[in-house]
Amino acid sequence: MRAQSSATAAPRIAVAAPERERPGFGTLQAALGVVAFSLTFPATAWGLEGFGPWSLVAVRSVLAALIAGGALLALRVPLPARRHWPGLAVVAAGVVLGFPLLTTLALRTSTTAHAAVVVGLLPLTTALCSALRVGTRPSRTFWVAALAGAAAVAAFTVQQSGGALTTADLYLFAALLVCAAGYTEGGRLARVMPGWQVIGWALVLCLPLTVPVAALALAHEPWQLTAHSVTGLLWVAAGSQFVGLVVWYRGMAAIGIPKASQLQLAQPLLTLVWSVLLLGEHLTAAAPLTAAAVLVCIAVTQRARG
Repeated sequence: MRAQSSATAAPRIAVAAPERERPGFGTLQAALGVVAFSLTFPATAWGLEGFGPWSLVAVRSVLAALIAGGALLALRVPLPARRHWPGLAVVAAGVVLGFPLLTTLALRTSTTAHAAVVVGLLPLTTALCSALRVGTRPSRTFWVAALAGAAAVAAFTVQQSGGALTTADLYLFAALLVCAAGYTEGGRLARVMPGWQVIGWALVLCLPLTVPVAALALAHEPWQLTAHSVTGLLWVAAGSQFVGLVVWYRGMAAIGIPKASQLQLAQPLLTLVWSVLLLGEHLTAAAPLTAAAVLVCIAVTQRARG
């Protein structure tokens, strides 16, 4: 009886401790993920200078899968339980394939600044998916602040585009849906396995598709190795597709999907800065006003309790 009591007590300590110790660190990890993601669009624009859209997306996924697969093999990580594979497939479809492809297609005709602001609606979309899938119920204050942040982003988008939706906008809106589903499922899985393993297995799961697509795309699309194209490819593969998602999923597991998703309200603003510094794009006077509104919304959502 004594052995049984100690055995049952240990799991309680192991499960409860991370929740008490990790929220602050989880916020930091989620924020680092946002910084990594904010560089994705400028890096994609650089990559498109030397690669076609299909080549860029497929090759970045293959490279990221090789990094993740090498880490999984080196650490001898066992295969996930069978019940986790459907969730990993959702992560793969949304985060590894869907979002990169749709946003890359959009960036052929859209500026990174415009695309970044449209994708600024991702936090609200993710919070909605989380409420439907995981059953989270954030407070009314949380939802008011989240909707206000989304409204600020939407107003900025309308002002920038003159109120007309383009094909690029349709690609971006579709990217919002698939990415929100992938984030939600990845955040759920990151509660039962390390976040880096979630994205690692999702990347490996896509290899049977991404390897032949990469070979076909490179054979049919013109490509050229330049400093910008190689740098952009390496960043979206290693930084955005793997390292960024690792810390992002760890952060979501620690502080919850809704609160972590609201940190992404800062992502389009960071991308606007990178678009000026790295791509030489020009911003309008509305950007600082949007930045102020979004930062206020972030502060409110982080204080609100679900």
